[in-house]
Amino acid sequence: MTGTAQPSKGIRLPRDARRAQLLEAAQHVFVHNGYHAAAMDDIAERAGVSKPVLYQHFPGKLELYLALLETHGNELVRRVRTAIESTSDNKLRVRAAIGAFYEFVASEDQAFRLVFESDLRGEPAVEKAVENSLSGCIDAITEAVTADAGLDAARARLLAVGLVGLAQVTARDWLDEQQKIPRDEAVSLIATLAWKGLAGFPLQSS
Repeated sequence: MTGTAQPSKGIRLPRDARRAQLLEAAQHVFVHNGYHAAAMDDIAERAGVSKPVLYQHFPGKLELYLALLETHGNELVRRVRTAIESTSDNKLRVRAAIGAFYEFVASEDQAFRLVFESDLRGEPAVEKAVENSLSGCIDAITEAVTADAGLDAARARLLAVGLVGLAQVTARDWLDEQQKIPRDEAVSLIATLAWKGLAGFPLQSS
């Protein structure tokens, strides 16, 4: 979901296309203004629609925000799962999984701010949506660790939580520091750090 929503007053779009357009406009407004300062008027104006059209698709600002959170949370999980499944080499898996977080935060649409830097984290539905995205990433890594390291689910999950936390925090710091280190090098540095620990749990032979 990138680019700029184009005004389309008077143009009748298919429902899915209109919904995508509204989400794109809302994302821009939420990312730049934050949830509390964002107004449905601003979103409608950016999308080039009337407020009644906006409300036909989303009954309120919270529902619109949650739809965006779900979309981008699912995308993060998809990236991490794809990274894990891209190879059977555990060292490369670690690098790919960490790389997925760096790619997500580096995206020009700044979707990561909705997931990791929401100013609405006290709202239970938002908290749950964020937890679901992180849990999805943790589950994907847990499955690989359980299968390959010979650990039970609880221990494998704790390692997965550590890896997700390391990837998320360092990726956001890397971005905040204006990407002073090239992304590939930053990913390699953190992957090396993570692998030094995970390598202690060797691939189990079948």
